[in-house]
Amino acid sequence: MAAKKILMITGDYTEDYETMVPFQALLMVGHTVHAACPGKKAGEQVRTAVHDFEGDQTYSEKPGHNFTLNAEFDAIRAEDYDALVIPGGRAPEYLRLNPKVLAAVQHFASAKKPIAAICHGAQLLTAAGVVSGRACSAYPACGPEVKAAGGVYTDIPVDQAHVDGNLVTAPAWPAHPDWLAKFLKVLGTRIEA
Repeated sequence: MAAKKILMITGDYTEDYETMVPFQALLMVGHTVHAACPGKKAGEQVRTAVHDFEGDQTYSEKPGHNFTLNAEFDAIRAEDYDALVIPGGRAPEYLRLNPKVLAAVQHFASAKKPIAAICHGAQLLTAAGVVSGRACSAYPACGPEVKAAGGVYTDIPVDQAHVDGNLVTAPAWPAHPDWLAKFLKVLGTRIEA
């Protein structure tokens, strides 16, 4: 397996698990992962939030860890990366307002490079206009956005992931095992026991 160069677009109040776990797991299998946030430099941090399912109508939110970025968003060139990871949480809500973020997402989609989005990460996909005619999962509250953007919202269990070509999506962090396994398969990563 050739190591891949992966871009993770993140921001303040991204979901803690949806940022930390894929970042560390992708590094663990030998890929290079650059985590970047618009307006911040390598070495700076983003605040994360822990979203949990505690029986309320929606998730609860608690402060998460500070996550240290290792790349500067303004210096990245999407063309230099093999794949894209979009964590969920509240960050996509404001990241989708950034034209450079949307252009990066559009690059990965038009080049048919692997994209892994989880939870509210679908908000970047819909804002970038890349889900039309595509099936994807997301946090259920994002389902109407997927449909409004011309996509097919896939309502799957919270611990499952969906693949549509180069696009690997999941509803929330309980899907990490399935989401990451399917993303690694799309990347062409083989893990041998």
